[in-house]
Amino acid sequence: MTPSPASPVAGASRQSRPAWRKLLPAALVVLAVFGVLVGLGTWQMQRLAWKEDLIAKVQARVHEPAQPVPVEAEWPQVGYEQDEYRHVTAQGRFRHDLEVQVYALVDSAPDGSGGPGYWVVTPLVMADGSTILVNRGFVPLDRRAPSSRAEGQVDGLVTVTGLLRMPEDAGPFTPGNDPAKDSWFVRDPLAIAGAKGLLRTAPFLIDADAAPNPGGLPVGGLTRVNFSNRHLEYALTWYGLAATLLAVFAAFVWSRRRR
Repeated sequence: MTPSPASPVAGASRQSRPAWRKLLPAALVVLAVFGVLVGLGTWQMQRLAWKEDLIAKVQARVHEPAQPVPVEAEWPQVGYEQDEYRHVTAQGRFRHDLEVQVYALVDSAPDGSGGPGYWVVTPLVMADGSTILVNRGFVPLDRRAPSSRAEGQVDGLVTVTGLLRMPEDAGPFTPGNDPAKDSWFVRDPLAIAGAKGLLRTAPFLIDADAAPNPGGLPVGGLTRVNFSNRHLEYALTWYGLAATLLAVFAAFVWSRRRR
């Protein structure tokens, strides 16, 4: 009996199987990378929701009536999420002899100054003996010395109103603090307190509001209440890369099938 020739369909099937097997490893890699890209995009969307919620809370805190600053017993519970930019008030006496100047770069100030200068950070000793560091405001480079702005060195009992600020994070290009040289680039309340021999010092600061100081310096009320929020842009970038990956792989598979 003469064997019947193989059908065209069966032959095509046998020829197509090796091609798909060759594409399988690439398809698995593409699938894994696609999952990672989509996951990153979804994570950025979650970060977007978190950031928008944080911005809304901060804006509400800033415009609320000033509340008494947390007392010493409450300091361990003070944190970024629930307390940063709270509108607070405190009463005490400044220790001008323990003032430090923290290098700053300010876009502009109401008095027309700006550019490089210093934040004037002064301990405020309260009635119970505890201390809170107060960022009283900005002075230009040539007014760093307290003697050049003696009018602003107010004595006696004062009331400070402003925004509660947690310790500042140093940027990648920010020089480190050098307490031995009294050279400061980051507002770190506990590091400043340690260098000045202050005990019972709050782990946060108060950024004073724009209430004018005698002689016009320091210039307060320059706290920048804004946040970088590019999470939607990042999410769309990751999702776009995921879509591009699928399109490129689909084009590759189509070209192989045509060949």
